[in-house]
Amino acid sequence: MAAPGTSESPGQSGSHSLGFDVLGRDAQTRARRGRLRTAHGTVETPAFMPVGTYGAVKAMAPWEIEDLGSEMILSNAYHLELRPGSRQIARLGGLHRFMGWNGSILTDSGGFQIFSLKSLRKVDESGVEFKSHVDGSRHQFRPEDVIEVQENLGVDVAMVLDECVAGDASEAEVAEALARTTRWAKRARAARSRTDQHVFAIVQGGLNLRLREQSAAELADLGFDGYAVGGLSVGEDRQATYEVANHTVGLLPEERPRYLMGVGTPEELVQYTAMGFDLFDCVLPTRNARNGMAFTSEGRLTIKNATHREDTAPLDPSCSCPCCGRFTRAYLRHLFVTNEMLAARALTTHNLHFYLNRMSRLRTALDEGRFAQEAASFLIATGGLETRAPEAGGS
Repeated sequence: MAAPGTSESPGQSGSHSLGFDVLGRDAQTRARRGRLRTAHGTVETPAFMPVGTYGAVKAMAPWEIEDLGSEMILSNAYHLELRPGSRQIARLGGLHRFMGWNGSILTDSGGFQIFSLKSLRKVDESGVEFKSHVDGSRHQFRPEDVIEVQENLGVDVAMVLDECVAGDASEAEVAEALARTTRWAKRARAARSRTDQHVFAIVQGGLNLRLREQSAAELADLGFDGYAVGGLSVGEDRQATYEVANHTVGLLPEERPRYLMGVGTPEELVQYTAMGFDLFDCVLPTRNARNGMAFTSEGRLTIKNATHREDTAPLDPSCSCPCCGRFTRAYLRHLFVTNEMLAARALTTHNLHFYLNRMSRLRTALDEGRFAQEAASFLIATGGLETRAPEAGGS
């Protein structure tokens, strides 16, 4: 890999000091109100990050994401290294300038692709070799390389390379991947050279709570800027995801941001916030929008259904997004069944507004000392998960 390129330093965009502050805690749950300080500004937590894998949130312009209230998005270092390449992005001024995004950026490291692209990769102690799904070329991703790629990109939060295994992996496979993840994390930490970038480690361990405890302890001893819980939503049932996340979050350092990776219906985000997680990402609001499904205050809505053919109501009468303020369900159904691009744009706008507004309301509720009531009210209205939240101080 080449030496870091000429990307604009995140620190050049402002005089923000890096760090994380816990501003308050809920008295009835483990939910907490925080603020992540990055070189591109502050991210009020708990926060949801829209997913822009290739440096763009599908169907949306960056200024539209900003207008919806997002302060941080997620991109993928693996995919950006394949196309167009981190060195090219660095020469063009870094990922923020390249994509025209003024807020903060977190990049995933490629660890999930170890799971999702199993037929195209080979893992050993040095790292992982991928056969590109684009053109068949081969690419070596060592822990040091992954840090270098993200430093070239100039992102605000870089994730270390981890080994993610399937939900049905054997205990021996999970233990082996965990041990390798820790060794890779040590190498990644030693490789970092930028002081204007957070680096987060990723707790692994599958569904084995003992192994999760081991991973969390080993990574906490290394002193990273933040900690993520990975290896969930990889084939296990929802209850297992809930139990592992609930157990693991209490093992992570209190003074560091806690990130639950790749998980989240709106109802689940409320539950995971109650557990004490600070950051979330998920493709559901954008992917489901492109498939014609909208999240609303009354539950899910499938716009292609014939019942909406002459429906003059907005998607969600309680929503203040531009889509609900202008379009009827009948019109949106027409757009969707005729394959108009505006259907994806309108539904994506609505779904992202729904997610981001939900997180904003949770933050306000935390500020005002009424989080548990806000969470229970939302879950009951949408028919979501059980309303019992983890008790304060639990594990």
